[in-house]
Amino acid sequence: MNKIGLQNSSMLVFEAKLQGQDEQYRALDEAIRTARFVRNSCLRYWMDNRGIGRYDLSAYCKVLRDTFEWCKKLSAQACQASAERTWSAIARFYDSCKKNKPGKKGHPQFKKEQTHGSVEYKVDGWKLSDDRRYITFRDGFKAGRFKMWGTRDLHFYQTSQIKRVRVVRRADGYYVQFCIDQERLEKREPTLKTVGIDVGLNHFYTDSDGNTVPNPRHLRKSEKALKRLQRRLSRKQKGSSNRAKARKKVARKHLKVSRQRKDFAVKTARCVVMSNDLVAYEDLKVRNMVSQRVGRVPRLEATGEPVRVRNRRLSKSISDAAWTQFREWVEYFGKVFGVATVAVPPHYTSHNCSNCGKTVKKSLSTRTHNCSHCGHIQDRDHNAARNILEQGLRTVGHTGSSASGENDLCLGEEIPQDKSARGKRKPKK
Repeated sequence: MNKIGLQNSSMLVFEAKLQGQDEQYRALDEAIRTARFVRNSCLRYWMDNRGIGRYDLSAYCKVLRDTFEWCKKLSAQACQASAERTWSAIARFYDSCKKNKPGKKGHPQFKKEQTHGSVEYKVDGWKLSDDRRYITFRDGFKAGRFKMWGTRDLHFYQTSQIKRVRVVRRADGYYVQFCIDQERLEKREPTLKTVGIDVGLNHFYTDSDGNTVPNPRHLRKSEKALKRLQRRLSRKQKGSSNRAKARKKVARKHLKVSRQRKDFAVKTARCVVMSNDLVAYEDLKVRNMVSQRVGRVPRLEATGEPVRVRNRRLSKSISDAAWTQFREWVEYFGKVFGVATVAVPPHYTSHNCSNCGKTVKKSLSTRTHNCSHCGHIQDRDHNAARNILEQGLRTVGHTGSSASGENDLCLGEEIPQDKSARGKRKPKK
């Protein structure tokens, strides 16, 4: 069973693949379509009645069940879960508007028929077998009993700890996810080492010690096969079964690339966290870098004004590197193993000299840092990683941790405060 980490270390998610008959898969498809209908209906109800809250959406589920007879096949708690997911999308939209984030604010969109989808249950509508190898769905769709591949980890937890069960449809089959209420904290031996990380495209990252990790470029390596599959898809007649099969092959290839990218991010982040007591990295706005990154700037012949052109190849390379996913896993493993993770501002980390602190401006094509003030010569990314580590150590020092050097840092211990030693104000006479 695959273990999926969450940002909250008090919850665990386990995933297993479902094995059943074609009739059972069709029943799961019908349940997923019904959950999507409830979600889209709640979104339309919110758009027509602005100002309603999450409890109004939950109450609207009863109206849908009374209006549509086939909607009653889905369990009431599954309908409530679909309404809660709708409100989560609305809450994210409100939060983006309040923070005034640049670009699109992420207005909730209607879900369409796709190769993937999901339906979520709470404590009703499913039942696990005693040996934790089979799961039975008992709602109105009567999907029946499925065998789960890789369920050994479920033996360590009680059924009462399972708070949510989600059925996910992907390009290569159907999966079930168990959300378990369990705090995950693991012990590790302190290494007394600190590291600063500078992510890039030439190398995936360069640390403050000069070590580099090569960029895997999973999507670039699979582009040739993807183009061949997409050409075959474009030749198929629309609406035919052969086109559906070709589309599934393209989806499976994209799914494989996504899994490769995630596997690399998880393993690399765990290795970084296990090897250091403090990890400092840049607080990059990757979404803005992908959407606003420009390449050559041509000029109009009539007016001579420059025109900003998005460099799609560079944006694809940034997305393929998955810096955000790597950062999320570093933060997650930092919570699990008790390692301090610090996000520092990325401003001037590449321009400032790590030796004397002077600013030496350079373009992206300049890969070597050559300080004209002190004569320090170093790789550009290595110089940036040292600056990131220095800012991370300063940040940790302000938060209450003590640092006695660059490579021997005492973490996890707050400075004790003796209230009795504080000066007390004398009472006024």
